[in-house]
Amino acid sequence: MIHAHITTWVVALVLFFVAIGLNKSGKAKGLKVVQMILRLFYLLIIGTGVWILSSIHSIDTLYVIKSLVGILVIGMMEMIIVRSVKGKNTAIFWLLFIVSFVLVLYLGFIKLPLTFLP
Repeated sequence: MIHAHITTWVVALVLFFVAIGLNKSGKAKGLKVVQMILRLFYLLIIGTGVWILSSIHSIDTLYVIKSLVGILVIGMMEMIIVRSVKGKNTAIFWLLFIVSFVLVLYLGFIKLPLTFLP
């Protein structure tokens, strides 16, 4: 299930940057389609994450923190897209996105034992 979780967030990241590119190029219809697919992937990320959490016998506090920061990453992705479509400033959301994404990667790959890395 870890591979499915990683695959969903990698695809979501690709779709996120495609959506940002579509917005910058002014293709509103394509952006709407990609944004809806991206929202489906948000649900898949959360679903696979809950599945992984439910398979852990002793949930450590770091797993809960990683889950909450992961939801923050999803929230920042959505806020960046929505605010950029409206033409509003997204600098603080980009900063929060980068910091929370690095924290989630650190917790997921380095700190917590449920990983596929040696």
